[in-house]
Amino acid sequence: MYYYKFRVYYDEVEDFVRDIEILASDNFENLHKALLSAIPLDGKELASFYICDSKWNKQKEISLMDMCDDEVKEEPEYDENDEFALRSRLPMFVMKDSLLKDFITDPHQHIMYEYDFLCPKVFYIELLKIQPEEKGVTYPRCTNKVKEMPKDNRNFRLPNPDDNYVEDLDLEEDDDLGTGFDDGYDDLDLNGFDELKEY
Repeated sequence: MYYYKFRVYYDEVEDFVRDIEILASDNFENLHKALLSAIPLDGKELASFYICDSKWNKQKEISLMDMCDDEVKEEPEYDENDEFALRSRLPMFVMKDSLLKDFITDPHQHIMYEYDFLCPKVFYIELLKIQPEEKGVTYPRCTNKVKEMPKDNRNFRLPNPDDNYVEDLDLEEDDDLGTGFDDGYDDLDLNGFDELKEY
């Protein structure tokens, strides 16, 4: 049995790296779980892998859940002159049913991993090497960690109904909208503007 060694990059953090080793016979759901543990991510959001060509064009999507009724099995077509060309409909697969060895077709296979579609975090995965399984080693495993993910700022605290925010407001008698706007002019200052009516 062989294992794959993948290197994971994240553009939002300079020098971010994770090296993941996983058996070729494992499925993408186990690779997903290994990434959640190694990065780490909370695992509460949807995610997909995209099998890419050497120019990072997406060719196949491997989703955490089956999100479509009809699967498209033909290969996508790209304009050879457009390196960023993408097809809106990719062949769809589900992680738990998709073995790594069935999708690795290149010695330096490129894979994109997109986590959380509402606030996407996109990781770039490249196959570094294929090696015979080592006895006594438990796969998958993370063998190299450089840099950490920034904290997710979307965890807002919901207001507590017991909190009394009214006490923090200064609701004094001075709620006349006219006060505080005295600009030093009075009605007499505008008398000279009648001359402009001629023009």
